[in-house]
Amino acid sequence: MEAVKKQLVLNKGGEKYIFRYECGDEAELLDCLVRQATDERTSFDWFDAAVLSFKLTQSLIGEADQLLYKDMPDPLQSYPEDSEPLL
Repeated sequence: MEAVKKQLVLNKGGEKYIFRYECGDEAELLDCLVRQATDERTSFDWFDAAVLSFKLTQSLIGEADQLLYKDMPDPLQSYPEDSEPLL
């Protein structure tokens, strides 16, 4: 099975930063963002790293929600009045 490839993109002025990674390599991606933020040869800074790490987190949360609610027709659906919610 081929690994799913993803990417994060940041447009900053006339520059475009593209970070490609595979599912499961998010920790390595974060390490790469740190290296880029400390590299004085680029204009990529800590704010840029924070923005992309936030985007990565949001993406992972969305994927987790899809997995958690994949068997539910509508995760926001309320329970019928005669049943009790499972807690």
